[in-house]
Amino acid sequence: MSTALALRSVGLTWETRRGQLEALSDVNLQIDDGEFVALLGPSGCGKSTVLKLAAGLIPATSGTVEVASEKVTGPGQRTGVVFQKPNLLPWKNVLNNVLLPARTAGLPVQPARQRAMALLELVGLADFAGDYPFELSGGMQQRVGIARMLLHDPDLLLMDEPFAALDALTREALMLELQRIWGQERKSVLFITHSIQEAMFLADRVLVMSPRPGRIVEELAIPLPRPRTLETLADEQFMALCQHLRRHFTDA
Repeated sequence: MSTALALRSVGLTWETRRGQLEALSDVNLQIDDGEFVALLGPSGCGKSTVLKLAAGLIPATSGTVEVASEKVTGPGQRTGVVFQKPNLLPWKNVLNNVLLPARTAGLPVQPARQRAMALLELVGLADFAGDYPFELSGGMQQRVGIARMLLHDPDLLLMDEPFAALDALTREALMLELQRIWGQERKSVLFITHSIQEAMFLADRVLVMSPRPGRIVEELAIPLPRPRTLETLADEQFMALCQHLRRHFTDA
């Protein structure tokens, strides 16, 4: 199996007014093709920084970052990114928001439009293609963001706490939705979260980061069968695995 993303001995140090700040230290992780990996950790540990490194938005101070076995030197077409807020353009309708990456990716107009409509169908928003962001709920806006991420058919999806700003019921609905989309698309995913339940429900493996300077302190394979349902949240094995991970954040 080939490797979708690899960070090898990655470190990152910021220059601040007060001197150097070590954000990441000796981070090693690997995601195989088609694998869903969640990166779990406390606020400020560097989770989002890892995602920005993978996306080519910032360079590492040390170590190497590779996507599809090629060194990352900047943003590329192999990756798609969704952030906590979908950042939709309010003056464009849903369809045109999904089409935003088409120009930068150099996609032909008509095939891109057809794919955008197919993606809106995939995320359950085909009937809202002509609506504007202010007419959508927060969960619907985030689904537009997911469709936009998929437009140029990236191999690797990078998701930075995409459900963090949503209420609990909407988060549960979107966890199911994302699982369904991933099951159909089978993309490789790096999913950043501080929610133990979210990580456990969605991922094949969960990687746990330490407080700053962030590093990987545990890798846990999730043996729960798919597709997972809301009943999975009450499963004894699910709860036991959650409790196992919780010790990283409750130990004195």
